[in-house]
Amino acid sequence: MFDAVFFDLDGTLIDTESVAVTTGLAAFAACGHPVDTAFMHGLVGKAEPMAATIIRSALPQLDLVEFHGHWRLGFDAAISQGLPLKTGAAELLGLIAHPMALVTSSGRNSAHHKLGIADLTRHFREIITFDDVTAPKPEPEPYLLAAQRLGVHPSRCLVFEDSDIGAEAAHRAGCVVVQVPDVVPTQGRFAAHVAADLLAGARLAGLI
Repeated sequence: MFDAVFFDLDGTLIDTESVAVTTGLAAFAACGHPVDTAFMHGLVGKAEPMAATIIRSALPQLDLVEFHGHWRLGFDAAISQGLPLKTGAAELLGLIAHPMALVTSSGRNSAHHKLGIADLTRHFREIITFDDVTAPKPEPEPYLLAAQRLGVHPSRCLVFEDSDIGAEAAHRAGCVVVQVPDVVPTQGRFAAHVAADLLAGARLAGLI
């Protein structure tokens, strides 16, 4: 049924979104501009330029450079202690025989750093990051590029995503989308299947 399988990274394969929310809250507070969890959830799944636009609009007095410095230090310290995988991630990656690509809104260095900590790099034939595209998620370019690099048609690709932004990107690219929501619930507008975990989503899609 499928020629390739694509995965998002943060919140889909690795449990970084909860860490990002916690350390982000601390960073805003350290800069004198505390926000609530709902505000942090509004940044989930968004590439840094889009997130920066949202932050500037809500907090025009915030020093973004200072904020990102605090957030990066806190986040890096947290994941240096270990980076847990999402439920079923290791088992599913071990079951899939199809070519796989990682498609993330993280920058290249950050993506490879997290993949290394989680020991996931070996699973992926291609790794598409924010730095590889001109129009990141929710635009379809990241998934179209992944399909192009693997030499497959997007309609023959199965995508696992957690966020609506990522699911929209994959859907607009013409892929079949399994959405496993993480910290933010979803109505599954862009997904063929919504599941509680990766293995359940793979079964719904007929992958395993």
